[in-house]
Amino acid sequence: MQQCWRWFGPRDSVPLAHARQAGATGIVTALHHLPNGVAWSVDEIDRRKAEIQAAGMEWSVVESIPVTEDIKTRTGEWKRHIAAYQMTLRNLAQRQIKTVCYNFSPVLDWTRTDLRYQLPDGGLALRFDATALAIFDLCILARKEAFDEWAPFRVDLARTKFVSMSESERARLIRTIIAGLPGAEESYSLDRFRIACCRYKEIGGDDVRSNLVAFLDDIIPVAAENGVRLAIHPDDPPRPMLGLPRILVTAADVRWLLSHVDHSANGLTLCAGTFGVRSDNDVIAIAREFAGRIHFVHLRNVRREEDSESFYESYHLDGEVDMVTLIQGLTQEEQRRRAVERDDNCIPMRADHGHQILDDITKTVNPGYSAIGRLKGLAELRGVMRTVESFMYGTSTRDVGAPRPSADWREARRSSGSIRDKLWLH
Repeated sequence: MQQCWRWFGPRDSVPLAHARQAGATGIVTALHHLPNGVAWSVDEIDRRKAEIQAAGMEWSVVESIPVTEDIKTRTGEWKRHIAAYQMTLRNLAQRQIKTVCYNFSPVLDWTRTDLRYQLPDGGLALRFDATALAIFDLCILARKEAFDEWAPFRVDLARTKFVSMSESERARLIRTIIAGLPGAEESYSLDRFRIACCRYKEIGGDDVRSNLVAFLDDIIPVAAENGVRLAIHPDDPPRPMLGLPRILVTAADVRWLLSHVDHSANGLTLCAGTFGVRSDNDVIAIAREFAGRIHFVHLRNVRREEDSESFYESYHLDGEVDMVTLIQGLTQEEQRRRAVERDDNCIPMRADHGHQILDDITKTVNPGYSAIGRLKGLAELRGVMRTVESFMYGTSTRDVGAPRPSADWREARRSSGSIRDKLWLH
């Protein structure tokens, strides 16, 4: 897999030079300075691409071209926004940038309730606390429908905790949920957020699914004509929230989408952490079933908490997802793609999110996107990737000129039960 790094442009606190020192060869970014709903010009794309190349890397994945709320609701200026989206795909393809990650989540791209959750080792992680969301929903947003949607014990707990919160604690919770996280399409005031949510009172999950298919019906022909691969990201967190529909949270949802728009250009961003939040999701099985349609990978891990609705982001190799087996399978999928001469036989990945550790704790960083935590995660994942390649191919990618091990040694490695039993294909 190509080792990539999320970068938010020239204003990112982590410069491109540091991404290269972390070992990344590809950059995942977007033209975040441009407003939503406008086409990205070739000149703007060229400037960003040249900046990345000057740092010794390539622009591997666009994350993302924002899908506007008008498109998701099929209202307002949705036709103009789709035309702009189509033009952006053409212009990116013209500059050989052909993998686009996007999401179709209403209003909020991704949500956490705590951006500085302290771990036992002193590091800081992102956390989603169901009670904190209930406080926001019931006591701050004050949705009438919320009282029927939350379990009675959660309503009582939220009310009790809300009373004990200071004004600064309440303000911080509001900012955390609606002010916009890195890569988010929009940021909101509380009043604007209420208005945005109201658009979905008459638009249920089935309507949003229909609008997603209609969007892809408009976009996929353009993507296919230009060799672009679209990779949808699952809803994060993968659960109903604030009365907003969630349409891509399980294997059944992915199966539905890929069958309704059955084209190789319509694919998936496999976010291990997002799918791993739900106990009814088998991330390895999801990756195995949809392997051929995985165009991009977020390697991130989570720990579910006792209430099963809350979670925090764990270290990359220490969580609900068996990252070693996942990387084994994805490496084998790349091998399969090479065998059938697919040009996308090196899947781009990034170590998604990272803890604030060491002196990054004292710095102002984009939540989840500090330098040292991601460097640590990428290094751990790189070690797994090298080990998997060694077992699968009987050699290491470290030294291209190194003598290859004997055929007998390679066969012994391949037939090793500890590895063989976990491989997807034989």
